Amino acid sequence: MSIVTKTGDDGTTCLMYGRRVPKNHPRMEACGTLDELNSALGLARAAANHPALGAQLMKIQKRLVEVMGEVVVLPEDLPRYVRDGYPLVTAEFTADLEALVAELESQSISFKGWATPGASPASAALDFARAVCRRAERRVFDLRAANELNNPEILVFLNRLSDFLWLSARRYESKDTAT
Repeated sequence: MSIVTKTGDDGTTCLMYGRRVPKNHPRMEACGTLDELNSALGLARAAANHPALGAQLMKIQKRLVEVMGEVVVLPEDLPRYVRDGYPLVTAEFTADLEALVAELESQSISFKGWATPGASPASAALDFARAVCRRAERRVFDLRAANELNNPEILVFLNRLSDFLWLSARRYESKDTAT
């Protein structure tokens, strides 16, 4: 099967379960931004070249795919999505991030004033991922505000993810560390 389907040539795209929407639909804006976030996390993972951070980011990327899955489903198709065995975003997703944040905070990472991205490749990539995460959070909020997404935990997860990325960037801004 070719990647070229030509089904999107009219400016529409397919959601889960075959429903089509315009490519600029708020749901697609959210999904597209989450996809960008996943790519930014991959860039950060590659730039950090640090096994522990790489493992953490890989786990987050896998969770983010599950977040995208839930976001791409219309509310009326959500029962079918669950019946088909797909996971919903839960407080467990957020708790995992909170544990990572607590671990970083225990290292006495602190910063006064504004952070200026770019002190190292790793910190710059993490800050870029954080900025994309904040945009994804705004796009998901737009869906929630329009009653197009019922799960408030998705916003909480993205908020904690941006906290983790900010702290991680501060951790790596002085140098690309291998410790």
